[in-house]
Amino acid sequence: MKVAIMGYGVVGSGVAEVIGKNAEVIAKKTGILPELSHILDIRDFPGDPFASFLTKEFADILEDDETGIVVETMGGLEPAFTFVSACLERGKHVVTSNKELVAKKGDVLLALAEKHNVNFLFEASVGGGIPIIRPLIRCLAGNRIQEIAGILNGTTNFILTKMIMEDMDFADALALAQKKGYAEKDPTADVAGIDACRKICILASLAFGTHIYPDGVPTKGITDVTLDDVKAAAAAGYVIKLIASAKQLENGRLALRVSPTLVKKESMLAGVNGVFNACLVRGDAVGDVLLYGQGAGKLATASAVVGDVIDCAAHDSARIRFGWSKAEDGVLEAPGAVPTVLFARLKNADKAAVAAALPGASCLDGENGETLVITAQAPAGALEEALAEFHPVTVLPVAAY
Repeated sequence: MKVAIMGYGVVGSGVAEVIGKNAEVIAKKTGILPELSHILDIRDFPGDPFASFLTKEFADILEDDETGIVVETMGGLEPAFTFVSACLERGKHVVTSNKELVAKKGDVLLALAEKHNVNFLFEASVGGGIPIIRPLIRCLAGNRIQEIAGILNGTTNFILTKMIMEDMDFADALALAQKKGYAEKDPTADVAGIDACRKICILASLAFGTHIYPDGVPTKGITDVTLDDVKAAAAAGYVIKLIASAKQLENGRLALRVSPTLVKKESMLAGVNGVFNACLVRGDAVGDVLLYGQGAGKLATASAVVGDVIDCAAHDSARIRFGWSKAEDGVLEAPGAVPTVLFARLKNADKAAVAAALPGASCLDGENGETLVITAQAPAGALEEALAEFHPVTVLPVAAY
């Protein structure tokens, strides 16, 4: 099966490298020999070992009937969406690592793939080289998924790890992440929670069968997390992680959120440090399953892409089904109605007044005269309203896992 690559950046070049280096190994294991046909990029790469495959014309890929699989690693929504749509309509399988594309247009592209009897696969769009999507739709297919929660962004996890373990403030930890190449020059997509939001939308759409748009998910990044927050969380027996979560409530609606979250020190997620990712999946039959590993990196992500390429070749005449349909109105619960436990730092608070306003809350003594409050579970909006009269310094959700 001949394979074309659109976008010759970090991931695209990694895909070419893996196919070029391991083609015979892949063939021995699977009986499928992937061969490169074209690499699309507007830039020149003089001296590159794959220079003979380079083209600047999308038509070279689209009109090549021998190219049956197209890998999209350009990133962004356009021209990726237009190019991928055209390839599917032409009867070519498409594999992508583009989380923005899948999160915003996954339902459309899956429907297009079904119409033309080809596959649209995207394992690398969440978790880099960590197998998450394939286990979710295959190994756990016999489960009713109840909840997914994860550390889905390695950059923010690295920053928070430095703050927790080395008392490094946010600005210094971010600068170190940029120096090491973990964070972009403009780190907004990571530190504002946008990247994690796109990933949890993909996982939720797969788990619950309806498209979830990122714009509908309450999203808060880590830019406001301070060392005082980290120390206060530790005093209460927790660590702070950027958690992306999706849960089906008792009323059938879905609750999604991305936020810095207090996680118990004994939790499986609490020990996930540095640039590593982890995703906890809770099924009604299997219980809790944790998938863990390096969530990014050139070859780790390329490995997931090539795995999808092999799947496409193996299922050349059969579609892989996801059960992912178009978005439904009313599927998301209003954020203020979601049952939640909150943590708050209060200055000069009257504990009796706090107890009266927040029945069932526990209060701890923090540093510098602060009161640390962990509420009982109640609708988030009601808790936030009750806490507001005490002018909290910080309010963060508390995880139940």
